[in-house]
Amino acid sequence: MIGRKRSSFFADIKLKIHNKVSNWQHKFFSVGGKEVLIKAAAQAIPAYAMSVFKIPMSICDDIQRIIAKFWWGSGTDKKAIHWSR
Repeated sequence: MIGRKRSSFFADIKLKIHNKVSNWQHKFFSVGGKEVLIKAAAQAIPAYAMSVFKIPMSICDDIQRIIAKFWWGSGTDKKAIHWSR
Protein backbone atom coordinates (compact mmCIF):
# COMPACT_ATOMS: atom_id res chain seq x y z
CA MET A 1 0.00 0.00 0.00
CA ILE A 2 1.04 3.60 -0.39
CA GLY A 3 1.23 4.81 3.21
CA ARG A 4 2.78 8.05 4.38
CA LYS A 5 5.73 8.26 1.99
CA ARG A 6 3.78 8.93 -1.21
CA SER A 7 6.60 10.85 -2.84
CA SER A 8 8.96 7.90 -2.64
CA PHE A 9 6.23 5.60 -3.98
CA PHE A 10 5.73 7.74 -7.09
CA ALA A 11 9.41 8.58 -7.56
CA ASP A 12 9.66 5.66 -10.00
CA ILE A 13 7.24 7.40 -12.37
CA LYS A 14 9.30 10.59 -12.21
CA LEU A 15 12.48 8.58 -12.84
CA LYS A 16 10.98 6.87 -15.90
CA ILE A 17 10.00 10.20 -17.41
CA HIS A 18 13.39 11.72 -16.61
CA ASN A 19 15.23 8.81 -18.23
CA LYS A 20 13.08 8.92 -21.36
CA VAL A 21 13.41 12.69 -21.77
CA SER A 22 17.15 12.70 -21.04
CA ASN A 23 17.65 10.28 -23.94
CA TRP A 24 15.97 12.83 -26.22
CA GLN A 25 18.04 15.81 -25.03
CA HIS A 26 20.94 15.07 -27.38
CA LYS A 27 18.79 15.01 -30.50
CA PHE A 28 17.50 18.00 -32.45
CA PHE A 29 13.73 17.94 -32.91
CA SER A 30 11.34 20.38 -34.49
CA VAL A 31 8.58 21.90 -32.38
CA GLY A 32 6.10 19.36 -33.77
CA GLY A 33 8.48 16.49 -33.02
CA LYS A 34 8.91 17.61 -29.42
CA GLU A 35 5.15 17.93 -29.01
CA VAL A 36 4.53 14.42 -30.34
CA LEU A 37 7.20 12.92 -28.08
CA ILE A 38 5.84 14.67 -25.02
CA LYS A 39 2.25 13.64 -25.71
CA ALA A 40 3.07 10.08 -26.73
CA ALA A 41 5.54 9.15 -24.04
CA ALA A 42 6.05 11.67 -21.23
CA GLN A 43 2.36 12.30 -20.60
CA ALA A 44 1.33 8.69 -21.15
CA ILE A 45 3.62 7.22 -18.48
CA PRO A 46 1.83 8.72 -15.42
CA ALA A 47 -1.67 8.50 -16.92
CA TYR A 48 -2.66 5.19 -15.32
CA ALA A 49 -1.20 6.05 -11.93
CA MET A 50 -2.98 9.41 -11.99
CA SER A 51 -6.30 7.75 -12.78
CA VAL A 52 -5.98 5.30 -9.89
CA PHE A 53 -4.08 7.26 -7.21
CA LYS A 54 -3.88 10.87 -6.17
CA ILE A 55 -0.31 11.83 -7.01
CA PRO A 56 1.29 14.45 -4.74
CA MET A 57 1.65 17.93 -6.21
CA SER A 58 5.42 17.83 -5.68
CA ILE A 59 5.68 14.89 -8.11
CA CYS A 60 3.40 16.64 -10.60
CA ASP A 61 5.52 19.79 -10.38
CA ASP A 62 8.71 17.78 -10.90
CA ILE A 63 7.23 16.04 -13.96
CA GLN A 64 6.11 19.39 -15.36
CA ARG A 65 9.60 20.81 -14.74
CA ILE A 66 11.24 17.90 -16.60
CA ILE A 67 8.91 18.30 -19.57
CA ALA A 68 9.37 22.09 -19.62
CA LYS A 69 13.17 21.75 -19.66
CA PHE A 70 12.91 19.43 -22.64
CA TRP A 71 10.41 21.67 -24.43
CA TRP A 72 12.37 24.89 -23.98
CA GLY A 73 15.73 23.22 -24.63
CA SER A 74 17.38 23.69 -21.27
CA GLY A 75 20.29 21.33 -20.75
CA THR A 76 23.18 21.16 -18.34
CA ASP A 77 25.41 23.43 -20.43
CA LYS A 78 22.88 26.12 -21.35
CA LYS A 79 19.95 27.89 -19.75
CA ALA A 80 16.54 28.56 -21.28
CA ILE A 81 13.63 30.63 -20.06
CA HIS A 82 10.28 29.01 -19.32
CA TRP A 83 7.74 31.79 -19.78
CA SER A 84 4.58 30.21 -18.34
CA ARG A 85 3.04 30.67 -14.86
